[in-house]
Amino acid sequence: MDIIRNFCIIAHIDHGKSTLADRMLQLTGVVDERQMRAQYLDRMDIERERGITIKSQAVRLPWTGRDGRGYVLNLIDTPGHVDFTYEVSRSLAACEGAILLVDAAQGIEAQTLANLYLALAADLHLIPVLNKIDLPAAQPARYAEELAGILGCDPAEVLQVSAKTGEGVRDLLNEVVSQVPPPRGDPHAPARALIFDSVYDTYRGVVTYVRVVDGRLSRREKSLMMSTGAAHDTLEVGVISPEPVPVASLGAGEVGYLITGVKDVRQARVGDTVTRADRPAAEALAGYDHPRPMVFSGLYPMDGDDYPDLRDALDKLSLNDAALVYEPETSTALGFGFRCGFLGLLHMEIVRERLEREFDLSLISTAPNVVYRVTMDSGAELTVTNPSDFPSGQAGVATVSGDIAKGKIAAVFEPVVKATILAPADYIGTIMELCQSRRGTLLGMEYLSTDRVEIRYRMPLAEIIFDFFDQLKSRSRGYASLDYEADGEQEANLVKVDILLQGQPVDAFSQIVHADAAREYGLSMTSKLRELIPRQQFEVPIQAAIGSRVIARENIRALRKDVLAKCYGGDITRKRKLLEKQKEGKKRMKTIGRVEVPQEAFIAALSTTPDKR
Repeated sequence: MDIIRNFCIIAHIDHGKSTLADRMLQLTGVVDERQMRAQYLDRMDIERERGITIKSQAVRLPWTGRDGRGYVLNLIDTPGHVDFTYEVSRSLAACEGAILLVDAAQGIEAQTLANLYLALAADLHLIPVLNKIDLPAAQPARYAEELAGILGCDPAEVLQVSAKTGEGVRDLLNEVVSQVPPPRGDPHAPARALIFDSVYDTYRGVVTYVRVVDGRLSRREKSLMMSTGAAHDTLEVGVISPEPVPVASLGAGEVGYLITGVKDVRQARVGDTVTRADRPAAEALAGYDHPRPMVFSGLYPMDGDDYPDLRDALDKLSLNDAALVYEPETSTALGFGFRCGFLGLLHMEIVRERLEREFDLSLISTAPNVVYRVTMDSGAELTVTNPSDFPSGQAGVATVSGDIAKGKIAAVFEPVVKATILAPADYIGTIMELCQSRRGTLLGMEYLSTDRVEIRYRMPLAEIIFDFFDQLKSRSRGYASLDYEADGEQEANLVKVDILLQGQPVDAFSQIVHADAAREYGLSMTSKLRELIPRQQFEVPIQAAIGSRVIARENIRALRKDVLAKCYGGDITRKRKLLEKQKEGKKRMKTIGRVEVPQEAFIAALSTTPDKR
């Protein structure tokens, strides 16, 4: 165990984490020049295109230290986005040290700061590093001082590297060997290993990535998952360097993989503890939790015939993603589809993009919404993930929506988050104005340096998931960064706004909003739909309503057919007779007419600006 060093890299998106991992792979010689490609550890097309890491990756690197001794470095590459905080926390729990990587041209960002606090909570040894020092805009001296102020170290201790050119990377690896402590654990105790990631392989089943804490795991033994109590034969154990290499066993402190032939990633959950079935450990490792969906959205195929394909695609995708939750639902407007739960907006966007790319589907997704808890006067409690399930009416107003919800709404609770915003001091005013308009409560503000400030707000999650991030970026000219974490729930005055066409509600357009913003939402949706829905032979009213109270209305004017075209000259009574007949026909058509809403209108009305974090 003395020669093992387990470490990870903490960095914001686009600060050079994957590039630094590439240089380490080349320097240690585990990938030769012929096989090398940019972002080597990012295996998915989406990861490579967007420059983000979605799945954790682990790789074993051999390294000869300054003392001439051979060492084994285990690099665990973690996701950088707020949606995957739980996976990051488990990856950090598998390490003893972390490289805090910061762009020398931009300084520390909000998500890096959030992961830094996670690393400090996990008691990891931190090595501060400034990357991209080869850039003309780099200001290493300034940002080294900022990092030193946050960590409480000397600016001279902040290492400077260029992951692109390889400058300083050799020194960084030597510092990892000298600064990061070797793993601690009892090699003779019953086996305990932490699962920090799991992926599904079509041919071999679930491949579970583990960090062995105590004891030893060998092939041809029965392994036991401590949270589920499921026992499986261990078919193979090995290390990743960076391709899988089978070994006889994994000892305390080592990082590797297990293959048990399990076909469902839910049986090998991230954060669970693996032990031996014949000699199980007394207690599991701390920190295990179920990832809970924060954002819900409906996914519907453009063509109703593709519904079975969408169901199969979600089944296959969930083999690789244990956090994806879905159940069938029906919409009168959109037909058959699925209500899906996601960890956050980026997770939702990635799942949708993978479904469309990998399974060749065309999808409509409804506007994202969060989970609400509604309590009734009768004492009944509802959990609402779909606006159509929300009891109609307002708090204290009688409702008739569903048997359980009869009576009055006593209270509605919505999830809230603690948001951390890092931005240049020049933009404090506009950022605070934005947060205040989104029902935010200021928790605190502090200067990280003379011109960079950290602002903390408590905000409803529903206010963040629409276009908050885009607004923040545009108000700060792209300089502000955002991170948030769940912070319980709060009571709020929320209502369901229904959109009615010809007096009939269209469930796909229903939305739960704050009472103060209901009229604004109603006006924007009615005016948007007036432009999108084609004119009919009769006048079509578009109304936004809360219960039975209409709060906004637009009319689509009738399309007039020229019934007088065939009359050339002649008596006026003939023309009047034709116009009266047309008037009667329009009246009858209005009573029995049904408005057809084209797919393009749904797509345009439901589309929210994608979140490109």
